[in-house]
Amino acid sequence: MEFSHPFHQVVMYQRLFEPPKNKSFFLFGSRGTGKTTWLKTHFSEAIYLDFLRPELLRRLLGSENRLEEYIPSDYTGWVVMDEVQKIPNLLDEVHRLIEERKDLFFVLTGSSARKLRNTQVNLLAGRALQYQFFPLTCAEVGDDFDLIHALKYGMLPSVFNEVNPKKYLQAYIQTYLEQEVQQEGLTRNIGAFSRFMEIASFSQGESLNVTEIAREAGIHRKVAENYFSILEDLLIAFRLPVFSKRAKRRLTQHRKFYFFDTGIFYHLRPKGVLDSPEELEGICLESLILQEIKAMNEYMEWGYKLSFWRTTTGAEVDIICYGDHGFYAIEVKRSHNISRKQLSGLKKFRKDYPEVVPYLIYGGKDKLEIDGVKIIPVIVFLRNIEEYLH
Repeated sequence: MEFSHPFHQVVMYQRLFEPPKNKSFFLFGSRGTGKTTWLKTHFSEAIYLDFLRPELLRRLLGSENRLEEYIPSDYTGWVVMDEVQKIPNLLDEVHRLIEERKDLFFVLTGSSARKLRNTQVNLLAGRALQYQFFPLTCAEVGDDFDLIHALKYGMLPSVFNEVNPKKYLQAYIQTYLEQEVQQEGLTRNIGAFSRFMEIASFSQGESLNVTEIAREAGIHRKVAENYFSILEDLLIAFRLPVFSKRAKRRLTQHRKFYFFDTGIFYHLRPKGVLDSPEELEGICLESLILQEIKAMNEYMEWGYKLSFWRTTTGAEVDIICYGDHGFYAIEVKRSHNISRKQLSGLKKFRKDYPEVVPYLIYGGKDKLEIDGVKIIPVIVFLRNIEEYLH
């Protein structure tokens, strides 16, 4: 039976992101994370230029000096430029306007930083701050948060409004992850890229072996590495580095790979009767916890560097949060009961780093403490994440 979410009318949630006051800024984020909705709510009086509009794109592309025609000479306040990566050279004109008109402030949004970086355009030389927008968090949806729904459909805003979130996610993958890549000219062989994404989904939460994935996808290693770069540049995937400060053991060198949203991962990954539901649920749970930490770390400006820890002998900790505010090691288990054996990675890490606070997040209902490791139910951790990480 298909899970049916209770919301059949459009619901909007208060987002945690707080924009800077009187300072231009970039706002990057994957398509579908709610950037445009948020912008139209918070900057309802601003001049709004949407570069997904073909006629606007045609008029300004190659004629970037026309930008000022859209901003009256007596106008003061905010100008929103949505999907600015479509016309990277506009940033030179934005730079000029910021310098000449001190009462103008720009919000520059994009779902890809690739074109901006590759064309080496002017990124405003520090005159605009940079932020990232994420899928919804548990804190943002409040009482509407449903763990089973989040594991299967993720936290993109539209899955809370769609009668059939499965269809929405399949369409997202088809129209964005494939067609958008093709339209941007990022790869000529969309079929190979589509197969690559499916194969990459089996590496969710795993150390990434690019050579092996290239072999399975039937493409050269350099092509596979480029495909991974495309996913990262479009902000639909990221790689988690290995924590190696004061390393006392030999560590793996491969980073771990994640799609940015559990729902995207779940619906990209091919499934069959031989797949273990428990294994898939465990991967989704770890991904969701990391997704939440990553968003909260950005919105709350905690400043943690996120990583994981794995030795060449197999000892592992899923997530490491390290920064001025604290030092935390987090292991995620879907099981409802915890044995001491499941604490071995955390205990080995704590032996090397006595300063760390170790947490084990699990599928049970009771808060426990075993051998100095705090054991926290998933829902308790998600609803009180600021208490545990700040």
